[in-house]
Amino acid sequence: MKVLLVNGSPNKSNTTCTALSEVEKSLNASGIETEVFWLGNKAICECIGCMACRKLGKCFMDDKVNEFVAKATDFDGFIFGTPVHYAAASGSITSFMDRVFFSGGSKLAYKPAACVIAARRAGTTATFDQINKYFTINNMPVVSSNYWNAVHGLNAEETQQDKEGLQTMRILGQNMAWLLKCIEMGKQNGLHHPEMQEREFTNFVH
Repeated sequence: MKVLLVNGSPNKSNTTCTALSEVEKSLNASGIETEVFWLGNKAICECIGCMACRKLGKCFMDDKVNEFVAKATDFDGFIFGTPVHYAAASGSITSFMDRVFFSGGSKLAYKPAACVIAARRAGTTATFDQINKYFTINNMPVVSSNYWNAVHGLNAEETQQDKEGLQTMRILGQNMAWLLKCIEMGKQNGLHHPEMQEREFTNFVH
């Protein structure tokens, strides 16, 4: 079983990385393989709603989004990490997730997911709610911890001092591993996820 951890910070080795690393260590200790996927620090264009992905089977903008979606098939769970920018997720991971879930959401459906948030001070719960909405619109079990999945600190050194936040990350990793093993045991006993129903759209126009 494998979990893909997404680092949505333009800084590869700072607070978001520290949080994800703590989750990763916990997953590895529970026997789960991991890989970190860094978005990088180049611009990621937002979704323009062109619907080209419906014909192409992927986003027409060939960048980190298509690279991630191609990988997603081989993973059983996902952790998305982001710093807080103006009480919201980073611009790059917001654009990234909009396009991932629009063009390749079926590759992630029914797989457990969670997000981790890194902030200097405030905005963590608003960002936490923002990222979780992607999972709950895509048939994905949301993995929880013993508190909201957030760490605090201006840099990696300060984040290491957030003992409660780091414990939350470790418990998140344990809970993700536990759920993945439960799902795998279910599969071995003939229990599989429900068939995805065809989506019904209702426009509230009078």
